[in-house]
Amino acid sequence: MKTLSVDHLLGIKQLNENDLHLIFETADHFKEVINRPIKKVPSLRDVTIANLFFENSTRTKLSFELAEKRLSADIINFSAAQSSVKKGETLVDTVNNILAMKVDMVVMRHPHPGAAAFLSREVDACIINAGDGTHEHPTQALLDAYSIREKFGEVAGKRVVIVGDILHSRVAISNIFALNKLGAEVKVCGPKSLLPKHIESLGVRVEPDLQKALKWCDVANMLRVQNERMDKSYFPSIREYTQLYGLTMPVLESVKHEVTVLHPGPMNRGVEISSAVADSDQAIILDQVENGVAIRMAVIYLLAAKLIKPEHP
Repeated sequence: MKTLSVDHLLGIKQLNENDLHLIFETADHFKEVINRPIKKVPSLRDVTIANLFFENSTRTKLSFELAEKRLSADIINFSAAQSSVKKGETLVDTVNNILAMKVDMVVMRHPHPGAAAFLSREVDACIINAGDGTHEHPTQALLDAYSIREKFGEVAGKRVVIVGDILHSRVAISNIFALNKLGAEVKVCGPKSLLPKHIESLGVRVEPDLQKALKWCDVANMLRVQNERMDKSYFPSIREYTQLYGLTMPVLESVKHEVTVLHPGPMNRGVEISSAVADSDQAIILDQVENGVAIRMAVIYLLAAKLIKPEHP
């Protein structure tokens, strides 16, 4: 059996191209499983997984839980809002207390960049990063790239523009790493105030004009403005932002070729994307959601294989 080159999924940065292809091939198999009448496999019957979410999440948390249940793993769910963290307990103490219950893997979302990497050095368990601050969100990037592969047959050579709040987006950074490793061409588009200063050092080009970006690309990945991460105003008004960077049907139809539209969610309809675009045939947003379960099943299965010998599905 092929194995991943890593023992944890901390970020796309640590993966190589072979890892990405292995995850996709495994996800192909699990996608077939989740479309069967009986959607469960006994692969991880003896594995216990703790989901630790120190930040709000709906889609990612549900997607991980469903992936774990489809693999027949035992699950512990932990929410920081109702925990001893509120009483001042440290992250390492919290996790060690959970590990004392004989947990094998930890899926963690945390507001601080590097929290997953820190934890992987401090505790004896497999760590999966479900998003750490503005740093990385590896499973989102994997499912985005997988969705592009499913649509076009391959990612190599495809032109992808990531539009919106790049500065505060862990999704954008992980996507850039994944797309570069898979041989896609990547541009970013957004207000200058929402682009990191040295973004081009990551191997992407900047295109400030949405129309030009759309004429160039095969795929547009629309990001929301992350107001919750902003401590000041980065543009004059939402109305102006939408006029310049909002994807509407008239803007999309002005492009001569078909552009495939992605969105990692949650969507702010009427801001970065109109309802007409989000619900159109060019958007593969619901495919992304379905693919998220298959990708997370693949990641969990492949990492668990390094802990134990999981049963073949």
